[in-house]
Amino acid sequence: MLILDGKAVAQKMKSIIAVRALEFAKQVGRKPGLGVIIVGEDPASHVYVKNKEMACQAVHFHSIRLQLPSSTTKEELLQAIQKMNQNELVDAFLVQMPLPPHLSSEIILDAIDPLKDADGLHPINMGYLWVNRQRVAPCTPWGVIKILDHYQIPIKGQSCVVVGRSQIVGRPMAHLLTMADGTVTLCHSRTPNLREKTRQADIIVVAAGQRHLLGSDDFKKGATIIDVGIHGSGQGKGVTGDVRFSELEGHVAAATPVPGGVGPMTIACLLENTLILAQHNKNIIIN
Repeated sequence: MLILDGKAVAQKMKSIIAVRALEFAKQVGRKPGLGVIIVGEDPASHVYVKNKEMACQAVHFHSIRLQLPSSTTKEELLQAIQKMNQNELVDAFLVQMPLPPHLSSEIILDAIDPLKDADGLHPINMGYLWVNRQRVAPCTPWGVIKILDHYQIPIKGQSCVVVGRSQIVGRPMAHLLTMADGTVTLCHSRTPNLREKTRQADIIVVAAGQRHLLGSDDFKKGATIIDVGIHGSGQGKGVTGDVRFSELEGHVAAATPVPGGVGPMTIACLLENTLILAQHNKNIIIN
């Protein structure tokens, strides 16, 4: 079984981004700037934001963090977003999810300037994606496409199943696979006989958010498995995904591990989106 090493692919991407970031700084007179607004004290979110800041440093980006208390009101968060929208040192930014329960993620995403939408989740950018005029793409599904491309795993003509229909991963993932000429079935928690669908597929992207949902019996021999799920350690389980990875050896052709698979690609694609928007907003081209 081929291990699809997202960490290695992400490192290659970041090496290219770092060179282009230096050229951007040479032309513009400052580093590309990635901003993050984080609300509350969710431990996983703070770890993720710290990882983003370290990634920014490694590729010669300027990192801007705006920390808000969990008691932040909708109005206060919208004001913070407007500050990021107007900050000339911020080329792109995101609001770290999840938000406290009293804050609506849809309203917050709508307030981000589409030309500073690092996550590629603003409705306008999603619309561009859907009509094949992609400016930036949602980071996780775009990272999956990058992994498949790096390992020269063909999508064209392949039967693809996506398990999960979220706006962040599942739906854009299905669209990106379709645009790469895959024949795609989008499944979810209410799909009857899910195993019948996954066992027919050549490529299966699992983004259901359920620990160890699928195993070797759910896939045909020789399939490629992309596990987007990530579940923190607990009860001695360690960090795991939606797929029972230990069952796959000798059965599938290739699979992403958790951790070290799709996760590193999400941050790499976030950096790529930031540089794309920085170039677009400054009307410069870096080859």
